[in-house]
Amino acid sequence: MGKISEALSPFHKDFILKQKMFFVATAPKGGLINLSPKGLDSFRILDDTSVLWLNLTGSGNETAAHLLEDSRMTIMMNAFEGPPMILRLYGQARSIHPRDDEWLQYITMFEPSLAARQLILLKVEKVMTSCGFGVPLMEYQGDREQLPKWADKKGEEGVQAYWREKNTVSLDGKPTGLFSD
Repeated sequence: MGKISEALSPFHKDFILKQKMFFVATAPKGGLINLSPKGLDSFRILDDTSVLWLNLTGSGNETAAHLLEDSRMTIMMNAFEGPPMILRLYGQARSIHPRDDEWLQYITMFEPSLAARQLILLKVEKVMTSCGFGVPLMEYQGDREQLPKWADKKGEEGVQAYWREKNTVSLDGKPTGLFSD
């Protein structure tokens, strides 16, 4: 069993700031469990018990659909370089959309992006670290550029059309809440 705490310590925060990738897991009350890798400069620490990530456009929108039914979320980060460690954040999350008042409060923490679909705010209830001895060592080569280029090429209207086509329901047919209609 790893070490468990109720909030992020300076050690945890330092570890998080060094990570280039994280994983997000959610599950609806019934249906498929989702586990998604995330990257780019899309993660922020707000305080000792709150983190925020910018949910960029993807081929699906499972996280948002799941959070409408069950707000539980786990975020996991692995040390792929340096000393081994796995860090998990367990808590309750919710989506913040461009139509929500809070959007303007938080979106300025990130570089502008046409791919910005939602913000996900996680209220951390538990932080767990474990050894990570089985996680491979890997060398970071850089961020992929495809998503920002794709969004810029599509333009705002094209991205919105893509969202309407691909991001309004989950794989299980559950609404994502992406649009207010």
